[in-house]
Amino acid sequence: MNPEIVQSMRRIVGGAHVLTDPADTAPYLLDWRGNYQGRALAVVRPATVEEVAAIVTLCAESATPIVPQGGNTGMVGGGIPDSSGNAIVLSLQRLNRIRDIDIANNAMTVEAGCILQAVQDAAAAHDRLFPLSLAAEGSCTIGGNLSTNAGGTAVLRYGNTRDLVLGIEAVLPDGRIWNGLKALRKDNTGYDLKHLLMGAEGTLGVITAAVLKLYAKPQRTCTAMVAVADPAAAVALLATVQGAMGDRVTAFELISRVCIDHVARHFPATVEPFAAHHPWQVLIELCDTFKDAPLEYALAAALAPAFESGQSADAVIAASEAQATALWQLREQIPEAEKRQGKSAKHDISVPISRIAEFIPRGETALLAAFPNSQLICFGHIGDGNLHYNLSFPGSAPDAAQIREANRIVYALLDELHGSISAEHGLGQMKREEITRHKSDVELAAMRAIKQALDPKGIMNPGKVL
Repeated sequence: MNPEIVQSMRRIVGGAHVLTDPADTAPYLLDWRGNYQGRALAVVRPATVEEVAAIVTLCAESATPIVPQGGNTGMVGGGIPDSSGNAIVLSLQRLNRIRDIDIANNAMTVEAGCILQAVQDAAAAHDRLFPLSLAAEGSCTIGGNLSTNAGGTAVLRYGNTRDLVLGIEAVLPDGRIWNGLKALRKDNTGYDLKHLLMGAEGTLGVITAAVLKLYAKPQRTCTAMVAVADPAAAVALLATVQGAMGDRVTAFELISRVCIDHVARHFPATVEPFAAHHPWQVLIELCDTFKDAPLEYALAAALAPAFESGQSADAVIAASEAQATALWQLREQIPEAEKRQGKSAKHDISVPISRIAEFIPRGETALLAAFPNSQLICFGHIGDGNLHYNLSFPGSAPDAAQIREANRIVYALLDELHGSISAEHGLGQMKREEITRHKSDVELAAMRAIKQALDPKGIMNPGKVL
């Protein structure tokens, strides 16, 4: 530990916000899944963009590595330092102000440390919708969402996080503040720097604030769970429902029977929607800004031919908000149930929607042939082609060799079907080496050139992405 640097940081943000005691720093040094644990010179918690800039300037001058961190809900170790103890963790949780809400422009300006749910609530208080929604929304932060280009359950209708942002404010690796907080939907003036920093996982700078898009708040919502025979039937049903309902289809989530079993085991209060144990289910949500929109009737009409053709075996349409919440809990409790079940070989992958029905069974056949005692845990956002495709080993945790082999099988099939090894979780440190086998030399060279141009000292989140 360099006591002089630590003292300088205390002068910038206050002694109470530079943590060095192991008991205080521990929560910042272990990832949510428990896969990555690091050490840090200190955990620093600035409260303003000026304090962030001062800390980054100090680190740039002393070549001290910086690991930006939001709510520490990441899945790939992107916000955890290495074991050297040379880096600082730059926690942005104190940058948590909502700076402005512009209803006429359907935009709001928020700081990076704002909890996603707080942003949703602030928008709702002004009769608007901020549509980003994911299981960790009660603890994840906007800065982390932008840095990883988070996905979630509403991508089908509203897009990924980068589609919900008009402008950002960021501190560059040399400590300069870039104020790009323009609330413009059209600004065709050269390179779009905000999109360069979004999805970069803190390797090109520190996002400190953003201008977010707001939408008309839905006045009617319809939620349903539909039983289907297999993923092919689910994909066909997606086309059927979208054909009938258009962009009213906000979410379309695929859930396997294994996932339902895990949720029921670890959350005993779970009430299943069907008496029969169907092999696959899809959770559908429709929204409309017209308060009298007959969504339940329209969905029932859309499902009728699906029952006649055999695409669907049963369906439950929520008759109340409580019933809709219960259906969504089945889906949202899957990650926590899986965590309680034990470690697994996890794959956050993306394939063209038209290849989902091919990918899921081919991958399962290959995985179970290699690991006969394993179990596939498959769920995700088939409306946008994003699957969480995880391999569990009942009674034990997979070792490093098993995870490597599972990855090889899944990623080889993804390459064949023109998919991606990371759909919404990012690369972090988990997939930093793996990505070199799936991106071209041209792509990797361009990424390294950008990194070198913006962060020549390599202090921004070293060891992540590249």
